[in-house]
Amino acid sequence: MTTEGTCQVEDAELHVRRGGDGPPLLFVPGGIGSAGSLKSLASRLSSAYTVLVYDRRGHSRSTDRSAGSITVERQADDARAVIEHFGFGKALVFGTSAGAQIGLALAARHAEAVAGLVSHEPPAVRLLPDAQEWLDFADEQVALTREGKVFEAFKEFVASIAGAGLPDAKAVRLPNETEWQRLFCRELAEIYRYLPDVETLRRGGVPIVLAAGQGSRGYYHYRPARALALELGLPFVEMPGAHLAPQRSSAEFAAALTEILGELLT
Repeated sequence: MTTEGTCQVEDAELHVRRGGDGPPLLFVPGGIGSAGSLKSLASRLSSAYTVLVYDRRGHSRSTDRSAGSITVERQADDARAVIEHFGFGKALVFGTSAGAQIGLALAARHAEAVAGLVSHEPPAVRLLPDAQEWLDFADEQVALTREGKVFEAFKEFVASIAGAGLPDAKAVRLPNETEWQRLFCRELAEIYRYLPDVETLRRGGVPIVLAAGQGSRGYYHYRPARALALELGLPFVEMPGAHLAPQRSSAEFAAALTEILGELLT
């Protein structure tokens, strides 16, 4: 049975969806925050889990009345509210990209709500020796977007991500332009600047697996997961595909994720 509805949070209403049967599993989307981006993956996991998905505040079917930058901590509070909305005290959590950063903040701020976390390619660039380069990169996307050059920002952003190349065409129309504007102007810098709270995560007792795609080796978004795993003394796992594998290779990715989640439950 699938149910959809609205979850009230501070200054926003989140569009939420529940499907499947089994232990609760929250998906936290990356990119432009749409639950739809993980639809195929959620469908594949729903035979074994009660999958909870949502559109991040202000994206897709969710609303947002706040102003200014949206912190990762606020997004983590939203994620906890989704778990509670469906009547669960805690849930397994899978987050990818920006959603992986939000998942780490959720585990640090609300450990009691997280039964286990799989954090797939969190862009926690402040863990890297070349951190400033990537912080400057995020600021560049913000500046370009505020100058009305959102497509240029989009092209640069996509070029930095393994497995996310643009089609070879003379003209490519930017999909969901207002969503990308929101990501670049209000979220991206906060996501890149968020430094996972290593000490709190170490004390919190949440089982965490840090993961990155085999196809992402050599890219900046592969390295933070490995660095954080070393900091925490936790497992680092290579998963099939590249950065967008949860969306583009859902069958292979779902099989690997199912195995990891099963180990978290034991």
